[in-house]
Amino acid sequence: MNIRTIQPKDYPLLEDFLFHAIYIPQGEAIPERKIIFEPEIFIYIKDFGKEHDTGVVAEESGKIIGAAWTRIIPAYGNIDDETPELAISVLPEFRGKGIGEKLMTHLFQLLRKSGYTRTSLSVQKNNPATRFYQRLGYVITDEKLDHAGHEDYIMVKHL
Repeated sequence: MNIRTIQPKDYPLLEDFLFHAIYIPQGEAIPERKIIFEPEIFIYIKDFGKEHDTGVVAEESGKIIGAAWTRIIPAYGNIDDETPELAISVLPEFRGKGIGEKLMTHLFQLLRKSGYTRTSLSVQKNNPATRFYQRLGYVITDEKLDHAGHEDYIMVKHL
């Protein structure tokens, strides 16, 4: 497996990774894929590749199996106009193998090189990924409701 900086040829794949990034609590129905086109969600990938957009992908045997990216956008985990918000997704069949941590480590290095001092994210309170983010140094700084009424944590990591 290879972790590398995202390239323009990879941008169309972000639709799939955005869909796989949506947390579905146990017992809830998997939403239709069109949910990613709701403005509150689509903002995470719409016109990706602008000035403050940064990302990495995990590639295995020529297939992209994971992606982590940041943007400065007015979305769920936005805390200010200087802090990029994180999104991460690994294809379901590749989860639990340390790929997410490798993606994040590489992304943090890119963000530091670009002069960023922190990154933020939003995660549903009941999402087990909260512990993953905490292990990587994120701390809970706020709580709020998302557009669907789910209780979310806002988390920040100082780089």
